[in-house]
Amino acid sequence: MKATHLRFGKGFAVVAGNKRSQAATMVIPVGGKEGGPDNNHRRADQWLFIVSGKGSATIAGKKIALKPGSLVLIERGQNHEIRNAGTTKLVTLNFYVPPAYTKSGNELPAAEPE
Repeated sequence: MKATHLRFGKGFAVVAGNKRSQAATMVIPVGGKEGGPDNNHRRADQWLFIVSGKGSATIAGKKIALKPGSLVLIERGQNHEIRNAGTTKLVTLNFYVPPAYTKSGNELPAAEPE
């Protein structure tokens, strides 16, 4: 069993994980964004949960609104961008299956093809 107390600081931080999955926090400032048209995780699916704030996600060319309680699946290989469209920071909790990053936040190499 693993347990942790989350602290949502600035930017992106890997907070917990094992060989099969990983959790990370991400805080995007007002007017900020993460990702872009060429951003994708070649290794893992990403579950994005909105803790607080408002924004939008563009995933594989489709735009959706984000608000507290939104849960979005970004599948492995889908290009995506997350934007803060609100007046406060956009706070997210992210899960990667399998892990997508090293503990220091560097992306891991792509997974083997299915």
